[in-house]
Amino acid sequence: MPDNGGAYLVPAFAGLGAPHWDAYARGAMLGLTRGTTAAHLARAALESIAYQSAEVLAAMETDAGVKLAELRVDGGAAANNLLLQFQADLLGVPVVRPKILETTALGAAYLAGRAVGYWRDDAEVAANWQVDRRFEPAMSRDRAASLMAGWGKAVERAKRWA
Repeated sequence: MPDNGGAYLVPAFAGLGAPHWDAYARGAMLGLTRGTTAAHLARAALESIAYQSAEVLAAMETDAGVKLAELRVDGGAAANNLLLQFQADLLGVPVVRPKILETTALGAAYLAGRAVGYWRDDAEVAANWQVDRRFEPAMSRDRAASLMAGWGKAVERAKRWA
């Protein structure tokens, strides 16, 4: 599926958190037409992860006064190449996936290892981190902005619903 067919899913099932902070927002599927397929809906659901992340990262950049150079990801969703490429495209920076996706569990193991002296210092622990793949932005900035604008329209319609 090359695109979302104009469909956007706003997964505000319990309201919207940062940067919208609207407890009354509700989940919505917008932009549906007679040509919308199940694949478009699936793509819209996957893309919603990237849109929400892009919004939070933009807010963090503004608050911190620091420009994002790359995004390092982890967790189960990081196994999805389409999601990570789309995230890189929206952000305009590389998205980096590590070889070990479950870094929360790995972090706990590293802390335990440090506590018992298995690793001497944080540098020794950090040396274990390895890149599996880098996703480089391939989408034009104009196209990314247009998609984010569509997301913004969908979010506005989901707000203040309840």
